[in-house]
Amino acid sequence: MASVGEASFPSSGWIRAIPLLPRNAALGLLHAYRATISHTYGDVCKYYPSCSAYAVGAVQQHGAVKGSAMAAARIARCHPWAQGGIDDPPPHAQFSHALTRHGFVVPLRKD
Repeated sequence: MASVGEASFPSSGWIRAIPLLPRNAALGLLHAYRATISHTYGDVCKYYPSCSAYAVGAVQQHGAVKGSAMAAARIARCHPWAQGGIDDPPPHAQFSHALTRHGFVVPLRKD
């Protein structure tokens, strides 16, 4: 599921955050979708969390490419004959990043 944390963007270690730019760009698009278009549909998803929340969680955990592929597979499973139910994105075994309070991914602090 989409998560949030208490981390902040590192002001001194911004170079380590460059590889996370595609992931955070995808998260920005997903947040914009969830704030605007998603509200017009209402609560119609058969699965919990909704497909857009699943996509946020998948991109947070697995990156822009694999997370987007996982979200597309989830959307393909959503059809009128689907049973539905609880379907969280699988957590990444070696997730080594922190999350901001808005759900963006930042590198862990090295204190």
